[in-house]
Amino acid sequence: MPENRRQRRPRVRRPSRSPRPAPEAPATDGPVIELEIERVAHGGVFVAHHEGRVVFVADAIPGERVAARVSDQGRERFWRAETVAVLDASPDRREHVWAEASVDRAPELRAGGAEFGHIRMPRQRALKGEVLREALSRMAGLEADVHVEPVESGFAPGVSLDDGTGWRTRMRLHVDADGRVGPYAARSHTIVPVASLPLAAPELEPLAPLDERFAGASAIDLVAPSAGDPAVVVVEGDRRPNGARATIEERVGERTFRLDRDGFWQVHRGAAATLTRAVQDLIDGELFDPRAANHDLYGGVGLLAAAVGDRFGETLRITTVESDVRATEHAGANLSEWIGARAVTARVDRYLDELAAGAGAAERARLRDATFVLDPPRAGAGRAVVERLAALRPRQLVYVACDPVAFARDVGLFRESGYELDELRAFDMFPNTHHIEAVARLRAIV
Repeated sequence: MPENRRQRRPRVRRPSRSPRPAPEAPATDGPVIELEIERVAHGGVFVAHHEGRVVFVADAIPGERVAARVSDQGRERFWRAETVAVLDASPDRREHVWAEASVDRAPELRAGGAEFGHIRMPRQRALKGEVLREALSRMAGLEADVHVEPVESGFAPGVSLDDGTGWRTRMRLHVDADGRVGPYAARSHTIVPVASLPLAAPELEPLAPLDERFAGASAIDLVAPSAGDPAVVVVEGDRRPNGARATIEERVGERTFRLDRDGFWQVHRGAAATLTRAVQDLIDGELFDPRAANHDLYGGVGLLAAAVGDRFGETLRITTVESDVRATEHAGANLSEWIGARAVTARVDRYLDELAAGAGAAERARLRDATFVLDPPRAGAGRAVVERLAALRPRQLVYVACDPVAFARDVGLFRESGYELDELRAFDMFPNTHHIEAVARLRAIV
């Protein structure tokens, strides 16, 4: 996009509605204590101990000694605290990539969404690997070697692998009762003003209306599709709009996907291509039967079903299942070149119940020969879906996960049901945050 167009802000409509009450600010008057930081915990915080009690500390690094203000003493077994001074710094500490999230700011004014931004990139990935490895050990009884891979820069123009910036193609800013725009403060729903958005894609940051007011709005969405111009969208309340919805296109390699502008798509600019390749690589071709009853569960607009089709060809039979009606409509169109592809609107648990109840002997055999890809939301698939899926006994499962603890829980449930983890890859699709993406193959034990 030409520079002069990139800098010009699209027109947006300022709604007029009654202002919402401001959320309550976090407590800031707890005691300040000195802590030795021991290890990382899930959720972007770190573990220390004080007088026999566990303390979860933000904005620290294992091996450091910090002064931290206690922000939550409401539980007997543990406290929560925010680093206010670094007394002995780790060699992996760096200046925060987002000045407004730095430890130099008061904790209640630190922007949220970049909780690892003070840590050098190699250590960030090592810490995320520790979280996933510990979760698999504790919840699935597995000792796995986890190496967190960066998203390849060739997939993501404008993204810096050196400092983990410039990768977000979608970003939501919130609006306070006075119409001011900003992110939530870390670990709160208080909106804080900022002057920069370093994680945003380069074409989005100049468009962000950080110095404007939007009285009555609830949020401002910034969207930068890979095809077409970026957009600034004013959100009025929590409901989706009625009637016609704006659509966009996303390109992954040579393929184009259409979806609603407010629909789900991977946030990192290189994530869709990375997941496409990972799913293709992790499917065991010797176990794959293109004529079996293959499935893509939680399929969205068909990204991973298309990945399977692009590897195994036009004879593929695959059903994508998604609870969002609009996403399913787009999936049907996006997968139309495969005669054997169909898109079903349904909750995954209910769909599996109906599938099991209605399958005759021939279809059950095709299900046993099948490969199932599943990409559940952050809460994971859960026991009900795991048990229903395992009862169908497909040959192999490829599980795409965005939460290490939910994933490890589900792997443990699959192991109880006769599946073993064959292969695991992990990707740093959310640099400078605590989030991690994993892709795994599980195989039915005969």
